[in-house]
Amino acid sequence: MTIRIDTANLAACIGQDAGTSDWFAIDQQRINDFADVTLDHQFIHVDPERAKETPFGSTIAHGFLTLSMLAYFLQNGVGVDVPNRTMGVNYGFDKVRFLQPVKVGSRIRASAKVLEATEKNPGQYLFKLDITVEIEGEDKPALRAEWLSMVFAG
Repeated sequence: MTIRIDTANLAACIGQDAGTSDWFAIDQQRINDFADVTLDHQFIHVDPERAKETPFGSTIAHGFLTLSMLAYFLQNGVGVDVPNRTMGVNYGFDKVRFLQPVKVGSRIRASAKVLEATEKNPGQYLFKLDITVEIEGEDKPALRAEWLSMVFAG
């Protein structure tokens, strides 16, 4: 569940849990669709027969597919909320690391903690979240990132 932020005391949210999403399955159709959108048809993503011959033993999701799923996870239990929120926008990343590939058929989920919270302008709040994308049944996560999100409040 997302964390509700008291904008009068931003410092109190530092280190707080900002939610964990439900598990989400990464299937071959999603990988293929992402390949079509990004024009990245490297065989390790889209050719199950050739991918069997690699150390992964199957196709894997694009790292950027895993990263792009953060937008979905933000709408499904991960992130921050402020009173009178009007919108939020992706502000960027300070750090992204792809630590382990997501094999086709895997399920992933994201969790977050608040690293920083700043009021940049009146009603504009910049949050830095420490994001981890886990792979179900794996010890090592797929991704770690420091994600910046600007939240606007009216």
